[in-house]
Amino acid sequence: MIIKKSELETIAVKPQQYPPDDRPEIAFAGRSNVGKSSLLNLITGRKALARVSGAPGKTRTINFYNINDTFRIVDLPGYGYAKVSKSVSENWGEMMETYFKQRKGLLKVVQLVDIRHAPSAQDIQMYEYLRHYNLDGIVAATKADKVSRNEMFKYMGVIRKTLNLSQEDKIIPVSSLKKTGGDELLAVMEELLNPKG
Repeated sequence: MIIKKSELETIAVKPQQYPPDDRPEIAFAGRSNVGKSSLLNLITGRKALARVSGAPGKTRTINFYNINDTFRIVDLPGYGYAKVSKSVSENWGEMMETYFKQRKGLLKVVQLVDIRHAPSAQDIQMYEYLRHYNLDGIVAATKADKVSRNEMFKYMGVIRKTLNLSQEDKIIPVSSLKKTGGDELLAVMEELLNPKG
């Protein structure tokens, strides 16, 4: 899949602000400093489609991006940042749950985890949450350039075990810095959008 057009369509906090539920959506979720904005910029080939923030926890909205006028990428609020107040983080959980429940066009949520660390309690909770809504199955392991090839397989094994992934679940190592893994992720997204058989 080649992304020729990508633009911010809507920024939403509540359902009334969502764009029409008229096309497929693939959402991205992850901890605040996991590199979500960098990954979205990598796969869309845009330098600043998603703003890379110096301050983790900045995405407090659901951002809908129009891709090729055929589907949307949805950037969900980052979770697990300590400096964000409890009431704000609870509000994000509610915001995401409402989105998961209401969007008929939502196909999958790509969960991002940092390849260098075992998934946190919040990562595990998020994956179970996705499993509950049948939105699980794809994990992007970010910052893959920070580990050697041998370590990469070891860490991917840790992620698979910690999140209790099935054999069918995919882990894709990605590096926004080295620009690797983006094509593989796009291929998986294309499969979701155009299932064979």
